Amino acid sequence: MPTTANAATTFADVTASDSTLRRFLHGLPGVDAVGLEARAASLGTRSIKTTAKAYAIDLAISMIDLTTLEGADTPGKVRALAAKAVNPDPTDRTTPTTAAVCVYPDMVATAKAALKGSDVKVASVATAFPAGRAALPVKIADTADAIAAGADEIDMVIDRGAFLAGRYLEVYEQIAAIKAECGDRARLKVIFETGELSTYDNIRRASWLGMMAGADFIKTSTGKVAVNATPANTLLMLEAVRDFRAQTGVQIGVKPAGGIRNTKEAIKFLVLVNETAGADWLDNHWFRFGASSLLNDLLMQRQKLATGHYSGPDYVTVD
Repeated sequence: MPTTANAATTFADVTASDSTLRRFLHGLPGVDAVGLEARAASLGTRSIKTTAKAYAIDLAISMIDLTTLEGADTPGKVRALAAKAVNPDPTDRTTPTTAAVCVYPDMVATAKAALKGSDVKVASVATAFPAGRAALPVKIADTADAIAAGADEIDMVIDRGAFLAGRYLEVYEQIAAIKAECGDRARLKVIFETGELSTYDNIRRASWLGMMAGADFIKTSTGKVAVNATPANTLLMLEAVRDFRAQTGVQIGVKPAGGIRNTKEAIKFLVLVNETAGADWLDNHWFRFGASSLLNDLLMQRQKLATGHYSGPDYVTVD
């Protein structure tokens, strides 16, 4: 499959100047907000059978970036989270591991040590998370520190102020610089903070901007604002990655983050993936959930399917 570097070459003329990039982004088809929300709501009504539900629950567990991004995070909390990622349900060893543990850069080494020998990745937020307001050398240093500590994935956040002011080339060059720092050592997830982008048209523009600049994933949110992942904004981003692959041959992942708290919601998002981008994205290499509380509900629903009764919140750990 072509790489994001090939994609950057494909769009070299488009990204040659602010004016050409602006012309391209503003030339993207406008989003029919009513139609988008109606389709997202319609897909959310799909029902699935018990066997399919069991598959969907295991798939959702395997797609979780188990996350702690608090000022009060401690090494002990990160080690506990890592243990839960590797063995989500100690009473049932058939439970899948989560995709990754996501932490601040200063906790990467702790997470890496705790996850040694497992397939669970270490993801780190970087680039002045969650505001994204820092000079580029600071963002690059932040990224370099996280990778040096062992991060397998970098979740960077764009400068929404620059984007909303129309400084698209500045945002593009920052993403490209972080991608260059990641190289082949870490996959790059680019966070748009969709709740602050105001319009669906802006979300579509940000999606294409991120993909052209080298994102391996495009991600809705930091989880730190009032509006995070929604079916509609995720559907729009899924359409973007589908269309981007059709045009370039490059497949980009999608990560909705923030606000997805229960199994019913998670399955709705998986339906969106299957019906919009297709089955190729139904894998944790291409789709993730940024979540902390979602895992517990998935585990409880998983046990209910297996035993016929619902254990309640005491069945799972808080972290």
